[in-house]
Amino acid sequence: MIDKQTTSRAGALLPHETSARPRASLVGRVVARADLSGERTDQMFGLLSQNFSGVHRQTFVDDLVEKNWVVLIEDEAGVLHGFSTFLMYATRVNGQPLTIVYSGDTIVEPSAWGSSALPRTWIRAVYERRQDYPGGDLYWLLLTSGFRTYRFMSVFCRRFFPRCDEPTPPSEQTLLDVLSHERFGARYERGSGVVRFAAPQVLRDRLLVVPEGRSADPHVRFFLERNPGHSAGDELVSVASLEESNLTLAGRRMVGGFMARDREA
Repeated sequence: MIDKQTTSRAGALLPHETSARPRASLVGRVVARADLSGERTDQMFGLLSQNFSGVHRQTFVDDLVEKNWVVLIEDEAGVLHGFSTFLMYATRVNGQPLTIVYSGDTIVEPSAWGSSALPRTWIRAVYERRQDYPGGDLYWLLLTSGFRTYRFMSVFCRRFFPRCDEPTPPSEQTLLDVLSHERFGARYERGSGVVRFAAPQVLRDRLLVVPEGRSADPHVRFFLERNPGHSAGDELVSVASLEESNLTLAGRRMVGGFMARDREA
């Protein structure tokens, strides 16, 4: 079991939202965390700082060092417009082997919200690296203080927990509790499913505002009710299977031909 506690946060990246100035021709690429240059790391920190308050350089670096992969979203000139980090690792829950994808710091600048580059690159990166972690089922562990990132789970997954229209089954609740305690220790509040950090990163005001009409979305409304302290940086923990049978149609399209090649191999 992994017992190292982390300070990972996720930000705003809902792929179907658009801004007044959509950014064209964005592409995603995956980089091993160990191969990141100092300049690119500085740019990532700068982008995070622009969209969150309470961002500290050492906290950012500590979180980054713990991850093993980074998804970078860039334009044709190589300018960074978004990124997401993740840790892929093997563990056991109740004696059963599992492979976990744990999402870390994630942000896409508002001008790039209309792009699908991040979700498409992220899910393909996970499936490409799945062969290196053959043990047990594949699960996604997500920690978020923003409704946009929570909503991101429904882009890929038919079932995820907690959610608005179905109580969390005991097996998934056990998985949430075990993985959360494993990663966050006493900072995880078991009853609410929320993690509270001593020095939280908080989305800046323009990203905390729920656009008109979005609160009618049942997933958004559920997130706001389930995590009432999100505006102060409280993080809701969510979990979902990333096995093929649980992918939405959109998730399958983004994965593309990887699943077919896996079946043929």
